[in-house]
Amino acid sequence: MPKTSLYNMEGAAIGEVELSEEIFAAPINTAAMHLVVRSILANMRQGTQSALTRGEVRGGGRKIYRQKGTGNARHHGNRAPQFKHGGVVFAPKPRDYVINVPKKVRRLAFKSAMTSKLNAGDIIVVDQFTLAEPKTKLAAKALSNFELAKKNMLVLPGRDESVVRATANIAGLQTSYVNTLNVYDILKAGKIILTQDALKGVEEVYA
Repeated sequence: MPKTSLYNMEGAAIGEVELSEEIFAAPINTAAMHLVVRSILANMRQGTQSALTRGEVRGGGRKIYRQKGTGNARHHGNRAPQFKHGGVVFAPKPRDYVINVPKKVRRLAFKSAMTSKLNAGDIIVVDQFTLAEPKTKLAAKALSNFELAKKNMLVLPGRDESVVRATANIAGLQTSYVNTLNVYDILKAGKIILTQDALKGVEEVYA
């Protein structure tokens, strides 16, 4: 069973915590992670882009000059794509970019992402993350006790308003919850800080 150090908010190791083999010692499936990240990014797209084709542009109902004898190319209306104010060739239209991924593949990708982060030494487990006041200064001081990367993620068991307010303005830190974790955010984060309660929640939900 994989283990990792348990830290307090001062950054001191106070023991070890056992991790679920199913989540933190799973086979790493790169293809599953790639597919899930693609689906997450695709699902973020609004798909509201739209342009007019030559059949939808206003005007251009009359032939601009006679067919023969002018020495010019043959044209019908002046709303063809090569003309100013003309329509767009293969104009983009509103569409749905959603990529559906089976639940088993999503779980496999999640376990692969967590295992890869643990193997890289990028998971930090703390006994708790509580603040006396919702102050950015206090949160920044607590986080400075750990060796963090440029982009980090703090995972809480649920929404803690004081922690959310205190960490909102810390550059490079994303606050997440057990029920909002996803593969894209996990892979994007340099270091992942999990509270003990959040770790139990992750193991209960995803194991």
